[in-house]
Amino acid sequence: MLRGITRLVLVLVGFIAAGLLGFGPAQAEGPSITAVVTGADKSPVSGVTVNVTNAEGFTGSAETDAEGLATIEVPEPGKYTATVDAATLPIGVEIKGGPERSINVLQGDKKALFPVVPAGEGGDSGGGGGGGGIFADITFDRVLQLIVDGVVLSLIIALGALGLSLIFGTTGLSNFAHGELITLGAFTTLVLNTTLGLNLLIAAPIGIVISAALWGWGQNQVLWKPLRKRGTGLIAAMIVSIGLGIALRYTILFFFGGSPESYAQFAGQPGIDLGPIFVTPKAIVLSIIAVLFLAAAIAWLKSSRLGKATRAVSDNPALASASGVNVERVISVVWVLGALLAAYAGVFLGMTQNVVWTMGQFLLLTLFAAVVLGGLGTIGGAILGSFVVGITVQLSTLIVPPELKTASALFLMIVLLLIRPQGLLGRPERVG
Repeated sequence: MLRGITRLVLVLVGFIAAGLLGFGPAQAEGPSITAVVTGADKSPVSGVTVNVTNAEGFTGSAETDAEGLATIEVPEPGKYTATVDAATLPIGVEIKGGPERSINVLQGDKKALFPVVPAGEGGDSGGGGGGGGIFADITFDRVLQLIVDGVVLSLIIALGALGLSLIFGTTGLSNFAHGELITLGAFTTLVLNTTLGLNLLIAAPIGIVISAALWGWGQNQVLWKPLRKRGTGLIAAMIVSIGLGIALRYTILFFFGGSPESYAQFAGQPGIDLGPIFVTPKAIVLSIIAVLFLAAAIAWLKSSRLGKATRAVSDNPALASASGVNVERVISVVWVLGALLAAYAGVFLGMTQNVVWTMGQFLLLTLFAAVVLGGLGTIGGAILGSFVVGITVQLSTLIVPPELKTASALFLMIVLLLIRPQGLLGRPERVG
């Protein structure tokens, strides 16, 4: 058994080292701009030419594909102007807000939205200017749409935050590699879907189960359980999790490259017009399944024998062990549950956006913000904190650039902790 574990560790070390040393052609691609041209019902508009320029003389052009996307690679981060060629639009329509967008590219891929509306309803040009200041574009319809988008994002965050909170509660580990569990779930499903040719409806459940077994139970057995037996401190374990997260992230980059990927099914889907808001059918179905996942996890924790044992270990591991609870078994189950929820969060995020190697990294800070804001170690707090963070992140784009929206949630967390250090649902602890 020990020899088998040693071999597995050596394989994993070689796998990670290969990714870190870069023995392969796949590298992160440079910055780019993706224009998204959609109709009034959120259906993609193909065949539209989009031009990108900057003050240094760069010029790039691309035509939207069947999903309404046109990607133009740019030479470096900076300010660019994306313009839709009006002559290539369907007859009788125009771009809402004008055909021009000013874009500040920081890193990776930056999206520019070009909604198509009937001619005469496009309003003033959106390239800049106009009165009203930063609040000029705030309308009831836009606020309502951002709240709906925030709820969808909150469910994704809650799936990851619940697992993160459970792992912290039972082991005390602040797992900075938890974001990679989300990424691994998305890419495991992507391989089953696009490489092995399984329909997404079949690939997703299989990918989630594989992720729970391999990246949850397997990771705990190979790495965290031996470290616990050796008495590794929580600070050292946290540093190990940071290194593991970086290693996994760049290993994924090595094998899959830096370009955003899409699942073979449900990639482009027309939205449903619900009065002032638009929502895609897949977002509705995925959200309902997410609610069921969360409800099932909470019911399991509150009602099942193993769930009660998990809560006992979270409250006092030593006392739970003295009472006959198999602490290691409980921790293994928690890792499986955490990886399962994270894998579904990855599939959810990959279906509503794109599958990209940094998806877990970008979501990690919001997971920690949700857990801390709701109250460390509290299940209800993790979910409540997720909704506060998700809706705040989306609504903040009314005022701040989209690149800074995550900072708004972190700022809210800092302010709240100054007022209520234990979080929204946490219990104050006596010190001294």
